[in-house]
Amino acid sequence: MVRKAELRDIKAVMQLLLQVNNVHNQIRPDLFRGNTTKYTEQQLADILNEPSSPIFVYEDADGRVLGHAFCQVSQFSGHHLLQDVKTLYIDDICVDEKFRGHHVGQDLYLYVRDYARSIGCYNITLNVWEGNDAALAFYRRMGMKVQKTGMESLL
Repeated sequence: MVRKAELRDIKAVMQLLLQVNNVHNQIRPDLFRGNTTKYTEQQLADILNEPSSPIFVYEDADGRVLGHAFCQVSQFSGHHLLQDVKTLYIDDICVDEKFRGHHVGQDLYLYVRDYARSIGCYNITLNVWEGNDAALAFYRRMGMKVQKTGMESLL
């Protein structure tokens, strides 16, 4: 079952955030520190109260949180260059490494997609780090296409 995250989910979500960071650390140790999380428990509690930053969790029949999706809703209106659009940005999707391949990520993504439609979003966007081939393949299977490419030059 996918639902909005609650305060009682913080410990489980923190464990998933650790897994996300470790994937990023393996791909880009020059940018990501190992064995840490993007947010503290307090920061996560604060985000749960932000209507424009919904967090969804996948909870199994035993009440275990097996995955999460951090989202951010933004809207451009009256911009001189950009069309008036509402976008849902997926900041992070994570499935517990023990449950990958069990459609948890698919269920989370489809729930987020339906949520974005229900609030009138034009599109869903996200970023994938180069080298995270499993994530890239997953998002392609979900029907996502490349919107733009970020590039860098190390100095």
